[in-house]
Amino acid sequence: MAKRDYYDVLGVAKGASADEIKKGYRKKAKEFHPDRNADNPDAEAKFKEANEAYEVLKDGDKKAAYDQYGHAAFEGGMGGGGGRGHPGGDFSSAFSDVFDDLFGDFMGGGGGRGGRQRATRGSDLRYNLRVSLEEAYSGLQKTIQVPTSVSCGECNGTGADGGAEPTTCPTCSGLGKVRAQQGFFTVERTCPTCSGTGQIIQNPCKSCGGVGRIEKDRSLAVNIPAGVETGTRIRLAGEGEAGLRGGPAGDLYIFIDVAQHKIFERESTNLFCRVPVSMTAAALGGDIEVPTIDGGRSRVKIPAGSQSGRQMRLRSKGMPALRGAGQGDMFIELAVETPVNLTSRQKELLKEFNELSEDNSPESSSFFKSVKGFWDSMKS
Repeated sequence: MAKRDYYDVLGVAKGASADEIKKGYRKKAKEFHPDRNADNPDAEAKFKEANEAYEVLKDGDKKAAYDQYGHAAFEGGMGGGGGRGHPGGDFSSAFSDVFDDLFGDFMGGGGGRGGRQRATRGSDLRYNLRVSLEEAYSGLQKTIQVPTSVSCGECNGTGADGGAEPTTCPTCSGLGKVRAQQGFFTVERTCPTCSGTGQIIQNPCKSCGGVGRIEKDRSLAVNIPAGVETGTRIRLAGEGEAGLRGGPAGDLYIFIDVAQHKIFERESTNLFCRVPVSMTAAALGGDIEVPTIDGGRSRVKIPAGSQSGRQMRLRSKGMPALRGAGQGDMFIELAVETPVNLTSRQKELLKEFNELSEDNSPESSSFFKSVKGFWDSMKS
């Protein structure tokens, strides 16, 4: 059976550029790769045919000979092309030119060839910090102990004894990867000698065992700005885990948790304070003193006849805004308290007061009037 024209095999026009030829081969290699065509018995033959065509057309001399003599250029010893019918003999070099593009789909890769992993950035760390509401109000500087990995001082982070520089891995020549021919395609693996770093350490540091970092607790001073809330995140650049073999350090993230307060409840920048008042104070009115988050006191006037749940606002007595000007408000919520453990005399006075207060409870009168109407309607 006559061989197909190499340009037709790759789906490109005669006179195509090197980039066009490579793109055509890449497309055909992906289309007919046996791993993608388990049900197509012709895929392997077409895959080999594309490799053979690319082996010729990617080489300037072979391409010129093919353009002039066609397939005859590689038959009968012409052009020094190798065995009869196989211009390149071994097409592994052709396949390796597009290895990364092709196997990026199969192996989840995508990194370019020769990617080295000499110095690796350290991991980011998280530290949970609980502060009181008072501390969140005023802001503070707090010293924390962070367990982390730091650069080894004995080897200056290189991992080699005495701080010597690592040597290039002889197995992979510093690439971190090795390739092996398996049948008609090439497989790339992490170098087993250097574990992908591209370097080896002849004499590992005794302190860190060749890693370049050691475990250690560090003391850090953290500035907590006024107005922080639960969930606020503070980033300290370069204060995370040390990099591997001299790589840059990661970052440290401080996550704030504001503890609940015994007196105040917080909603954004506003504060709420529930203040119990006696029944007589709510009925007669008067002044009360309430605490503020800054440790001060504010005098609040209670209107006569106040009911439970009534709120009064103290402007700018809340929490400061974290990013921006301004301050929230403080809301006082009254809780009218019913007296307990009454004496006999107090009970007598309350009974007498109750007999004289039919018109002093408008809300009760309105409610029970509605209830009476409801019951009457149910009877009818």
